[in-house]
Amino acid sequence: MRSYKNWIVGRIGVLWVVLLMVTGCQPEADATSEASADQKLKVVATTGMIADAAKEIGGELVEVTGMMGPGVDPHLYKATRSDLTLLREADIIFYNGLHLEGKMAEVLEKLGRQKPVFAIAEKIPEADLLLVDGATNSHDPHIWFDVSLWAKAVQEIGDRLAELDPKHASAYQQQIESYLRELVALHQEVGEQLSTVPPEQRVLITAHDAFGYFGKAYGVEVRGLQGISTVAEFGLKDIKELVDFIVSKQIKAVFVESSIPTKSLEAVVEGCKRQGHGLRIGGTLYSDAMGAPDGPAGTYIGMVRENVRTISEALK
Repeated sequence: MRSYKNWIVGRIGVLWVVLLMVTGCQPEADATSEASADQKLKVVATTGMIADAAKEIGGELVEVTGMMGPGVDPHLYKATRSDLTLLREADIIFYNGLHLEGKMAEVLEKLGRQKPVFAIAEKIPEADLLLVDGATNSHDPHIWFDVSLWAKAVQEIGDRLAELDPKHASAYQQQIESYLRELVALHQEVGEQLSTVPPEQRVLITAHDAFGYFGKAYGVEVRGLQGISTVAEFGLKDIKELVDFIVSKQIKAVFVESSIPTKSLEAVVEGCKRQGHGLRIGGTLYSDAMGAPDGPAGTYIGMVRENVRTISEALK
């Protein structure tokens, strides 16, 4: 009997110690949870344009990491091991969607079952999206080239951040309203600057067909040597057809892109020269990636302005 009593007392003692440990740790746990509530949200974005919008909208409340830097082609991008770690540690992930991040789509879809992952292009009404030539259910992903369309897409970032962090919802709302005002002004600025180029000279020829939304929004005829995606291949026939078009229209300049090799358009320039037409490279445009962070095209607004300046100066 004595041994049984001793066992009971011992068990009570152990339980009492455990209880003291739990209650003693409780204030520390509360403090920790308060601290974590005040920590910045870890936001990961695929492209530089989305990362820039998240920084503008999230401000000091977020820590934003963009996966694809200057000169990176999202159509061909493959996630690295460090990218996967970054994605796993993120509180929220934003990507473009519409198959822009083709090789990453499966990874992002799987992550969406575990944490908040959003394609901001889903904010765009389908009626505003451009269909890919020859496709009935595939849309052009390059929505950022129409500034008014991009404004609709980035609203999704503000809404989702406020949803995840309701404590600061009013701050996100103020910041998205401020950023949208800047985009409205930018949209008007782009239209005004391009209107200085004579209508018959507003023909934009680039390496791949990324500027469809740009052409529709601002009254510019657009041609690309490759299709919507840089995965698409082109051949001698495509080069010849483009050369014939340029010569017939007496187009002054074509444009290379920062995220695509220049070799393809150099072949077009040479083809025009053989036909006696002095075509030149009008400059480098930022299509699927922004410029260096410390340069004039290091933000979305800066990138748009640089593109429009380069285009208008070369085509006048």
